Amino acid sequence: MSLPLSEEAKVEVDAIVETIIYLYTESRRLTKQAARELGLTGPQLTVIKLLETFGDLSLSSLSERIRAQNSTVTGIIDRMEREGLVSRERSTSDRRVVYIRLTPKGSELAKSIAVEPMEIMRGVLGALNREDSRDLLRILGKLQKRVRTLVKEREPAGASDEKKKAVGEP
Repeated sequence: MSLPLSEEAKVEVDAIVETIIYLYTESRRLTKQAARELGLTGPQLTVIKLLETFGDLSLSSLSERIRAQNSTVTGIIDRMEREGLVSRERSTSDRRVVYIRLTPKGSELAKSIAVEPMEIMRGVLGALNREDSRDLLRILGKLQKRVRTLVKEREPAGASDEKKKAVGEP
């Protein structure tokens, strides 16, 4: 439980919330705009850029990175596979794991995406001095940890067990 905020602190917190919402909204708008120009959905564009940036990813890792259920990501990947943008490959060490990789067509498309929200964010964050960058990362890490705790506290009993099963964890 948090303590009541002073009026000055409330104004600051509200400004932070507005800034976070602005960054999120603009990022989604730019993603949708770029995706529309390429005949993709926003999530498809995000998947393409993630695979271009990080290489092959397991379905569960991809789901985690785009903050979506495995079943949702499976649908996105199904459509992208039909369009020849990605392929699936089972892990040789663990048959339960399926890796998603860009096809040559998907790689070419990824290269053609000129303005991409992650690049915009990298550019503006890269302009921060080292100390500000470290402070921001430390603060965002604290916020992420707190949000994860709140989410876990609000999950129905047994939901985390179901989530683990869905991503293939023991």
